Amino acid sequence: MSKTIIQTSNAPAAIGPYSQAVRIGDLVFCSGQIPLRPDGSLNNGSIEEQATQVLENIKAVLAGAGTSLDKVVKTTCFLSDMNNFAAMNAVYGTYFSENPPARSTVQVARLPRDVLVEIEVIAHS
Repeated sequence: MSKTIIQTSNAPAAIGPYSQAVRIGDLVFCSGQIPLRPDGSLNNGSIEEQATQVLENIKAVLAGAGTSLDKVVKTTCFLSDMNNFAAMNAVYGTYFSENPPARSTVQVARLPRDVLVEIEVIAHS
């Protein structure tokens, strides 16, 4: 199976040697998104604002791959502080309100650009 690199201008460009997403067969593996706006500027707001930006980025990357949030089968959420879990979860729940995907959530020592949240997903087409 060959891989297809996914790139959309509706989400922030990769800021390193990685792709926004990669398609293998009918699976799409999205790189972790942090709360950068599509123009590359940082949304340094509250956990709710950052989680919203992250999920909007994921939505845009998935659209660029020809799929959508309702096709997500697994997410991994990285938080800089587990005390932000409830607030992040409230936002997350608005994006995955029906048939939510499997999920892992972990607290990490630090995230790129010192953001509060990063989320990666796996979806099918």
